[in-house]
Amino acid sequence: MRLTRFTDVALRVLMRLAVTEDGEAPATREVAAAMRVPYSHTAKIVARLQHLGLVEARRGRGGGLSLTGTGRSASIGGLVRELEGPGDVVECEGATPCPLRSACLLRGALSRAQEAFYASLDPLTVTDLVASPTGPLLIGIGSRPDNG
Repeated sequence: MRLTRFTDVALRVLMRLAVTEDGEAPATREVAAAMRVPYSHTAKIVARLQHLGLVEARRGRGGGLSLTGTGRSASIGGLVRELEGPGDVVECEGATPCPLRSACLLRGALSRAQEAFYASLDPLTVTDLVASPTGPLLIGIGSRPDNG
């Protein structure tokens, strides 16, 4: 299974926000530069995370992004399920339906494997993902002047 770029970046944005110092609220552009992701893509991700109640975004002077309490304690498995959306690992019914679909055992096996993948992420939270050594590295990335 492979995560979409959207989910990958969303998790990294949440991780970056989880290590911000009290009073620090980086702008979307700063987070995008630190994560080396295009601003427009990051802005869409931030909007989705805000809609999910994981990120708070304030405009104007003194504004910026911050992680909510819900964002800090969110299950990674739940987030990945939400961001990836429903769907099977393989497409059996698409434009060219698989001729094995009526008697295939592979689809069920892959579905169970996908759920096992999510289940292995369920106990982890965003806070768990920024434990050492990741958290200190994220702090360093966010403060480098060469992110532009």
